Amino acid sequence: MDKITIRDWRSDDAAWITDAHRIHYADSDGFDDSFVALVAQVLAEFDQSRVPGRDRAFIAERDGVPLGCVFSVAAGEGVAQLRLFLLLPDARGMGLGRKLIEACMDWGREAGYAKMVLWTHESHAAACALYEKLGWHCVASEPMQAFGADVVRQNWEISF
Repeated sequence: MDKITIRDWRSDDAAWITDAHRIHYADSDGFDDSFVALVAQVLAEFDQSRVPGRDRAFIAERDGVPLGCVFSVAAGEGVAQLRLFLLLPDARGMGLGRKLIEACMDWGREAGYAKMVLWTHESHAAACALYEKLGWHCVASEPMQAFGADVVRQNWEISF
């Protein structure tokens, strides 16, 4: 296996992150363009409003080719929100998703956050299983219509 690195965000990452989310979630969940618009909005806000030491991105790549990402943004006093976790299908099964989430959590602890939160959908079973293995807890679950699909939204959190 070629060397995989995890690096920080660059503004030019927005295009591949948006496209990867569009392709993956349209195929796996039937999400419409409203999901892509949300991803683009989150990335634009991150790029424009990022506060070093409070917000961070982790981009995994092999030989300069992106494989996955996860973001952490301030979400209130002592709380960080994990956002946009995605691992491309070809990069799954290598423990890279775990490395990304652990890097994000470790950074959150070091940055002084007391808790991290995230929202996801029940259909993202592999991600939910990973969160649970890493000590996260599902604290709310609600069926809803989102992004043109019927989903069960879940809120997860972990305290440090």
